[in-house]
Amino acid sequence: MVSTPTRAPAAKQRGATRLPPATRTGKAAGTRPPSPQAPARGTARAGHVPPLARLRGWYRSFWAKLEGTGKSRNGSTYYLILGSTLALTAIGIMMVLSASSVEAIAAGESPYTAALKQGMFAAIGVFLMFVLSRVNVVWLKRLAWPGIAGAYVLLVLVLLIGTSTNGNQNWIEFGGITFQPSEAAKLALALWMATVLAVKAKLLHRWQHVVVPVLPVAAGIIGLVLAGNDLGTGMIIMMIMAAALFFAGVPLYMFGIAALIAVAGAGFMAVTSSNRMCRITSWWTGNSCGEGIDANYQSTNGLYGLASGGWLGVGLGQSRQKYSWIPEAHNDFIFAIIGEELGLVGTVVVLILFAILGAAIYRVVVAQEDLFHRVLAGTIMVWLLGQATVNMSVVTGLVPVIGVPLPFISYGGSALLMSLCAVGVVLSLAREQMAPSVQPKRLLKFRTKGGRPHTSRKRK
Repeated sequence: MVSTPTRAPAAKQRGATRLPPATRTGKAAGTRPPSPQAPARGTARAGHVPPLARLRGWYRSFWAKLEGTGKSRNGSTYYLILGSTLALTAIGIMMVLSASSVEAIAAGESPYTAALKQGMFAAIGVFLMFVLSRVNVVWLKRLAWPGIAGAYVLLVLVLLIGTSTNGNQNWIEFGGITFQPSEAAKLALALWMATVLAVKAKLLHRWQHVVVPVLPVAAGIIGLVLAGNDLGTGMIIMMIMAAALFFAGVPLYMFGIAALIAVAGAGFMAVTSSNRMCRITSWWTGNSCGEGIDANYQSTNGLYGLASGGWLGVGLGQSRQKYSWIPEAHNDFIFAIIGEELGLVGTVVVLILFAILGAAIYRVVVAQEDLFHRVLAGTIMVWLLGQATVNMSVVTGLVPVIGVPLPFISYGGSALLMSLCAVGVVLSLAREQMAPSVQPKRLLKFRTKGGRPHTSRKRK
């Protein structure tokens, strides 16, 4: 028999019976070589590539050309994350100025008040983002337990001395500046879960080690947030917890059980609150609730704004819906103002920037071999993109109204500050993938000598 170009699997080779010499030399009677034109049995048609495989190949070749290989890596992932983040932040400040100016003037305030506050938090956040991008992420492990403890303390203080707005008690006021501890709790929980799951990496196939201590600590954070009547933030934190467990490699059947518990809990929270039930029924039926309450008022006017924007919008600063038709338009419904003033083009630009940010962070996630790095980067990716998806779904009427800000764009110093810090952590990981010759210099370096970690400062 004439040997074919294809090689049999090793297992079959080891178990095969040794053939006589005559057979192995191809001299056996009645044998003939297979025709090279005949396709192998069970294989795909020659030259046919499935569409999914073609798309995957195009994606990989695109990033390979963009990023480079080996020592020639140019760090495009790092700069795509940085550029898209700064662009979204700049758009946010511009749109906060446009959306908040009318209500500020009506209240006797300067039209620049909200934009200046947002700009101040953006400047602080960008500075912290650059600092974190130069710090070795391993060094952050030591902040995991103090960070989660601080999150618990702040969330308890919110319930004791916090201020309440529109029925939600989420803020603490310090000298005229309000701070939302639940936003800091998102980053603290992501860092803590990555640290704990990395320690338990070899034990995560057993449900006991998945449950303890991750679920009790995360459930405590979620419970304190829900105690302040903020179901939207509670759902985002649930998403963060699920993302950390997924990237840690927890068995999938556990997610099915957790999903049933989460759906049951969300249903209970909705049924026990007349305000939430009103939002759901208004969204489902399109009619107002009893006593003339229209919980879909913001969403309806948001759709009016998106529709009136057309292709190119009515012009920057020319929105009609911000004249109190959308209450506090610079907050959760700022995406509707973008659509009205900048049109479909403006909304698509925002979507593309989020898509670039997500694709670049995903590149960082899949390149990580260390479990701590992979869980931390993956959790941050799901947090930012998941929250953006929920916000835009609310504005476009795909889901009931939930109070979730649009990352980097909606007004809110706490949310902007923590989002920029989270991007700084991802930038630190992206920096490690760059060629040494083009890497930005590190501020804090984590080394191990004699089994004991310490930090050292390196000159720029």
